[in-house]
Amino acid sequence: MQKFFTKNKELYLPLGPYHFNYLMRKTIKAAIIGFGNSGQTFLAPFIDANPGFDLKKISTSDPVKAVKAKSVYPNTVVVSDADAIINDPDIELILIGTPNTSHLSLTKAALLAGKHVVVEKPFTITAADADELIALAKQQNKVLSVHHNRRFDSGHNTVKKIIESNALGKLVEYEVHYDRFRRELRPGAWREKPLPGSGILYDLGAHLIDGALELFGTPQAVTCMMLTQRPGLEVEDNFEIILNYPGLKVTLKGGMLVKVPGPTYVLYGDHGTFIKYGMDVQEEALKKGLKPGTPDWGAEPEEIWGKLTTEENGIDVTRAVKSEPGRYQDYFHNIYDAIADGKELIVKPDQARQTIRIIELAFQSNGENRTVAFV
Repeated sequence: MQKFFTKNKELYLPLGPYHFNYLMRKTIKAAIIGFGNSGQTFLAPFIDANPGFDLKKISTSDPVKAVKAKSVYPNTVVVSDADAIINDPDIELILIGTPNTSHLSLTKAALLAGKHVVVEKPFTITAADADELIALAKQQNKVLSVHHNRRFDSGHNTVKKIIESNALGKLVEYEVHYDRFRRELRPGAWREKPLPGSGILYDLGAHLIDGALELFGTPQAVTCMMLTQRPGLEVEDNFEIILNYPGLKVTLKGGMLVKVPGPTYVLYGDHGTFIKYGMDVQEEALKKGLKPGTPDWGAEPEEIWGKLTTEENGIDVTRAVKSEPGRYQDYFHNIYDAIADGKELIVKPDQARQTIRIIELAFQSNGENRTVAFV
């Protein structure tokens, strides 16, 4: 790991393809709409740390968040209105980290203004809305991507490695959990209000669906059960989705009343089993104020490495598998490359659209109490 100084701040970058390239290429002027959890934790730190971007503006209508934004990013202009970003001819890339109900309108406005756009997941509320934005991005010849950062989790990277290694033989079952324990409702939290795109399925569920789609493609059918477990809540806070593939069962689960989590990943194959506990460490690091790309960024402690059990000479053998590092920064490297050099997006809007379609089918399955075909 080597340290550079750029844009009046320290930057740590791994030796590799991004090494000196940014210092010799164009800087993309970027702005963020929204400074809630998404903007503060998952967007701004990575744009600010990447020398390929210049974080010119942040918009928030919350005076407290505006003060925080100016404190953390003193060289960035903080505005109260998204239009001050969308209508700024200097801005090339807009990152949208606002409530789900505004994703369609803000993304559409930004594309029409000639901006490249990264929109926080979930992409949109409906697949039809996603189709509209995809068509508009093509018409405008602009990069459009959805911030499915959990593809760059340590756990997801590790199970990809396990599957690709064929250590399990033929994979027959894949199960993944994103669970939390939050007994009390949060006053004013839009995700807990009965609004379009609220609830746990559009939130944590979107991550799990996107990961499954990257690994296995679109399923043949969707089965879903949703529950509301906490008193006073008007949206679902627990779900189980089963995606049907030929010879493979994929189970995605999430809940808000899981005090002691079980395994995060469970993979069964005809040659063995892989089980992994624990969640990716990057989110907690970001909330502690650590900078993306610092030494050992995304490295998981050994106690949450997964365990692979296979049979060797008729005896079951279990060994720990070192976790692949989490690398949220790779998403933003790719966004830069797509805008600057026309390289292929890792997270394509068409893929994010399929996630929304599966969410629609999950609601249909739950409402009709049946399995529905993917169409």
